[in-house]
Amino acid sequence: MNILEQLAAHAKQRVAEKMKNKSLEEIKKEACNMPRGDFEFEKALRKNDIAFICECKKASPSKGVIAESFDYLQIAKDYEKAGADCISVLTEPKWFLGSDDYLKEIANTINIPCIRKDFTVDEYMIYEAKLLGAKAILLICAILNQSQIKHYIDICDELGISALVEAHDEAEIKMAVKAGARIIGVNNRNLKDFSVDTANSKRLRQMIPRDIIFVSESGISSNEDIKELRDAKVDAVLIGETLMKADDKTAKLKELRRI
Repeated sequence: MNILEQLAAHAKQRVAEKMKNKSLEEIKKEACNMPRGDFEFEKALRKNDIAFICECKKASPSKGVIAESFDYLQIAKDYEKAGADCISVLTEPKWFLGSDDYLKEIANTINIPCIRKDFTVDEYMIYEAKLLGAKAILLICAILNQSQIKHYIDICDELGISALVEAHDEAEIKMAVKAGARIIGVNNRNLKDFSVDTANSKRLRQMIPRDIIFVSESGISSNEDIKELRDAKVDAVLIGETLMKADDKTAKLKELRRI
């Protein structure tokens, strides 16, 4: 299995373990009893200029540990202070060293929307994300089929949260559009071999209707990258490693946001 397949398989194991303590019916009831969201995540991305989704990430499969010192709550606060529009929080525990607790604490502390960055393979994880305070979830075309994506988007709509549907190529873009995605992200990092090419976003942008929010993910490291993506009519960027490696994350984000 490639790393993406391993991540998906492990996510299924995690769900099976969690179901031993709380059934799907129980978690669904809890999530549906919460106030319905108002799609705060996608609203935050609809603005006149590029929106910034800033990531809290301790490690990754390609780089290993990125942040030895990981004060996730302070990092999120710094992002918000520097003008981030949304926060992406890794909750995948094995390869990214993430935690549900990180998301819950951050969502309860900051005033901008959070997306749960994980490998959604079961509707259980969507209800769980709602309970953790997430305003959005990630759906990856490479590990889901079109009917699953549509079903998961329907669940999100019932809960009032958003779905960022991630694609890597033309076929996956078509799948995301047909499934009814309102936010499509193009990952510039190939999760099968970890190669990065921001031209992937510029190339695939032309396939996506203008009323769908378009997000460029990974490999964005400079203000020049932002300018090029702005020219390509990208609506938002998701930046992780560049910010996590910066000694002064507030200054780095301000640099990237500079028009």
